[in-house]
Amino acid sequence: MIKKSKNHLNSVNENYFEHMSIAFNVGVKMLLGGFMALIHGIIPGVFQTDASNKIKELYEFINKKR
Repeated sequence: MIKKSKNHLNSVNENYFEHMSIAFNVGVKMLLGGFMALIHGIIPGVFQTDASNKIKELYEFINKKR
């Protein structure tokens, strides 16, 4: 497990704390987007494009970063 973790960190050119920060940031944004999608499902008039915009934002961030 440690070797796989080190290999992954090397492959993304990040140290442990950089990777943790980025992963937490992405995770929070994913949770927020999911919450917006759930609310939109219940009340279609709110968060009409927010969840899909969050997906696009994360896609661009991950592809730029790596």
